[in-house]
Amino acid sequence: MSARMTNPAMVLPDAMKGIGSLTKGIASGGVGNEIMEIVGLRASQINGCGPCVFSHVRNLRKAGVDEDKIATVAVWRHAPYFSDAEIAALKLTEAVTRLADRSDEPVSDELWDEVSKHFDEKQRAALILMISMLNFFNRINATIQEPAGTQW
Repeated sequence: MSARMTNPAMVLPDAMKGIGSLTKGIASGGVGNEIMEIVGLRASQINGCGPCVFSHVRNLRKAGVDEDKIATVAVWRHAPYFSDAEIAALKLTEAVTRLADRSDEPVSDELWDEVSKHFDEKQRAALILMISMLNFFNRINATIQEPAGTQW
């Protein structure tokens, strides 16, 4: 299997520069890498993005995260492996990723308060930008049918 085309971010070099700047900004937010990878894995699972799921699983394994934890990200509500901060980040990820699936406020005040208990403003900014960027890449990869295992 091969992609329909080269990733659009690679086709347009100025786009890649912007993505690099955004990535650097997100990294300055102070959220731990494990949480960011878990958030990335969950958004990518929801969106069915094969290369991103593959990449986040690989990154979590390289970081030494327990296999049981990695295997249960999709069912985190029924798994004992996640901290309260990780649960808040996963709830935010699902709310932001599934905006159109809600008939009420996508991110409720209750959820916002829960996230705010665990993350300061810079960290919340990094989480929001990361979730948004993941959804951006998931949509690109789904459109061009990028196969799992692709390396960028």
